[in-house]
Amino acid sequence: MKEKPDVLQGTLALMVLKTLDALEPLHGYGIARRIEQISGDLLSVNQGTLYPVLLKLEQEGSIASEWGVSENNRRARFYHLTRAGRKQLQAEARGWKQTAEIMGRFLAVKAEDLK
Repeated sequence: MKEKPDVLQGTLALMVLKTLDALEPLHGYGIARRIEQISGDLLSVNQGTLYPVLLKLEQEGSIASEWGVSENNRRARFYHLTRAGRKQLQAEARGWKQTAEIMGRFLAVKAEDLK
């Protein structure tokens, strides 16, 4: 069975923002599971990578958190987007769409196209 790759560096923050945009509020474990689910279980989210990203996004003011009780009666920190986070999400999504379009052009080019 093929091992799932970890999320690409630099993409996890955008995935967190988009997940919270669609499904907030969520705790860290819920965010990780949703990212994996949205990827069609093709990605694996490492908890040791996720929590520093959540802390960074919170320090930047893109997300905020508050303590609550999870679905299995455990104390958990629940995250939600802030207004600044919504703006950051829009800006990063535009940048990634542009990058994807550029890479699509390179992957589609044939040698005869360059002559």
